[in-house]
Amino acid sequence: MNRKIIHCDADCFFAAIEMRDNPNLRNRPMAVGGSADRRGVISTCNYEAREYGIHSAMASAHAMKLCPDLVIVPHRMEKYREASIVMREIFHNYTNLVEPLSLDEAYLDVSESTAFDGSATRIAEEIRQKIYERLKITVSAGVSNSKFLAKVASDWQKPNGLFVITPAQVDSFVQQLPVSKIHGVGKVTTSKMNQLGIHTCLDLRQYDLVNLSNLFGSFGPRLYDLARGIDHREVKTSRVRKSLSVEHTYPVDLPDGEACQKQIPILLDELSNRLQRLGDGFYVSKAFVKVKFSDFSTTTLERAGTGPGLVDYEQLMIEAVSRKAKSVRLLGIGVRFGGLETGNFQLDLFNHA
Repeated sequence: MNRKIIHCDADCFFAAIEMRDNPNLRNRPMAVGGSADRRGVISTCNYEAREYGIHSAMASAHAMKLCPDLVIVPHRMEKYREASIVMREIFHNYTNLVEPLSLDEAYLDVSESTAFDGSATRIAEEIRQKIYERLKITVSAGVSNSKFLAKVASDWQKPNGLFVITPAQVDSFVQQLPVSKIHGVGKVTTSKMNQLGIHTCLDLRQYDLVNLSNLFGSFGPRLYDLARGIDHREVKTSRVRKSLSVEHTYPVDLPDGEACQKQIPILLDELSNRLQRLGDGFYVSKAFVKVKFSDFSTTTLERAGTGPGLVDYEQLMIEAVSRKAKSVRLLGIGVRFGGLETGNFQLDLFNHA
């Protein structure tokens, strides 16, 4: 089926909102994130900051070392949500098939849209224009016949770009596409592929389905399809929440397991409040804990049959912290959601005991 999929992605969204509201932040390296002296983390940064190697999820202290002139401003989530609502209103002017991926990113299926005589390219152009008129921020967009290629295309000419891959261009474009551009192929997988002589999707096509499954496990069949530009995923207008968690990064490392245990009631109070706001219809299938040690290594532990209670979290935390003889910089606790299977915990039944 000749689908028409648009992927829209706001350029450095949080940073763009901050620069819009404070022109003094423009044309200088800036980022949105936590304070460097409180072990903050960069959420996003502008393109001037990226020239120094700064990126999202980087420790603010490290970012300041890369660029001592970096300006870090705190989050203003309410402002970002307001802008996100405006963007989604604009998306829905063209189609009801909108799948938000985050506050600043979404897929649109405009296959049945009558705007501009069904031209997905012109729809994408107008969406970008209207977002700029109303919000004074730029959005990059990609247009193709699948979610995979639309997302690749939106990143092709960032920032403030529009790139189109027509059905006739798909095969030749995908053949030359670096495997690192495939969603889900990170640095480790890219390195493994390069060692095998796989650098582009054309190289990937030299391996059959069995070989790819042997080399990359359950990801193998997906790689087989994407290397040929095949992606039948539909644009889904609703997404099912699979988990909920809270985590804290501590200004001073927690020295041992006992110190970590003392933090669980605080984390559990916050998690409980967030769970209660979800309302009915969610069932907890298991609890989990996350520990980031002083050397930045991370471990996660979860177990079926556990629920969002103090005793379960204490036991999971004891085991997780004992995996490494290091102090701890971050702790997190959370739950996975499941169906109505026996053994799942309904939210209104959980307690701290």
